[in-house]
Amino acid sequence: MIKVINVVGARPNFMKVAPIVEAMKRREREFTPLVVHTGQHYDAAMSDAFFNDLDLPQPDVYLGVGSASHAAQTARVMEQFEPVVIREKPDWVLVVGDVNSTLACALVCVKLGVKVAHVEAGLRSRDRTMPEEINRLLTDQIADLLFTPSADANENLVAEGIPVERIRLVGNVMIDSLYKHLERSRQSRIKDALDLNEKRYAVLTLHRPSNVDDPLTFGRILDALEKISEQLPIVFPVHPRTRKTIAELGFAERVKRIPGLRLVEPLGYFDFLNLYSDAKLVLTDSGGIQEETSVLGVPCITLRENTERPITVTIGTNTIAGTDTDKIVAAAFAALKQKTRPKVTIPLWDGHAAERILAELS
Repeated sequence: MIKVINVVGARPNFMKVAPIVEAMKRREREFTPLVVHTGQHYDAAMSDAFFNDLDLPQPDVYLGVGSASHAAQTARVMEQFEPVVIREKPDWVLVVGDVNSTLACALVCVKLGVKVAHVEAGLRSRDRTMPEEINRLLTDQIADLLFTPSADANENLVAEGIPVERIRLVGNVMIDSLYKHLERSRQSRIKDALDLNEKRYAVLTLHRPSNVDDPLTFGRILDALEKISEQLPIVFPVHPRTRKTIAELGFAERVKRIPGLRLVEPLGYFDFLNLYSDAKLVLTDSGGIQEETSVLGVPCITLRENTERPITVTIGTNTIAGTDTDKIVAAAFAALKQKTRPKVTIPLWDGHAAERILAELS
């Protein structure tokens, strides 16, 4: 029996861990999965709903570390996670993505001599001002197994001197969740609740400090949104942190005056999947949604100067527009001219990444 601790720290982790835990439960004679939620990002609207929607069992252990500076948060996760590893004596610890919990738990395992695997390894933005990039780089250096979503991730790891025997190309486990739940998400009534016409709206997500903490950068994005919203409504599920900065920067009245911009509370997994899967276009500074929109053929405009997921640009539907108003507007209007959605096929993004991961752990 292989005992595996699966670590989640923030909402994007849930979609990656859920199919892995489900696959382990299907092979209950081989695997004993435990779920540890560090509580790095915790909000009932942004966490509990996702556990329920994704059929992810409630955490076996909740650490409750809460928000803090990067250093303090990483330290708290390590301090709280170490006794769990010592007590449970797992054969493997799986960390996913690039949040502080990913690196913190990997460090604990290495120092205790416990094998650790990194799911979604090898992604690189080449931007070391992003905390996530540092987490990715360091986690990949110390993990025993590196599960990559795409061939470019393998190339990044080899270029950094990672031995090839530690690297496994398994595909994108987040797409496992997407394919499993896409049909069920059709039952959501979110578009009716928001009175939206089918496929004649945009969806916006915005939360990165580099975008929402700087009034000049945020202002340029709002300039673009004002122009785009003249063509179609933009639904904006507002991250709690972003809602706070809108008020602190004095943008509340300006945002309210953009007639086509509709702010809503954070959505559960099914409602959000239903919403963006039928959107005319998506504007985002997030990572995973670049992948999901590519698979669905939905035009995505990334409000960053780079992406750690370049395959979404070369094969998928993603356009890197940065935070320049004119570039954002031009990319959006180009997307609106498209008559049909492209059919995108990315190798191993087929809904079976979790099974490939388990095969490597067996």
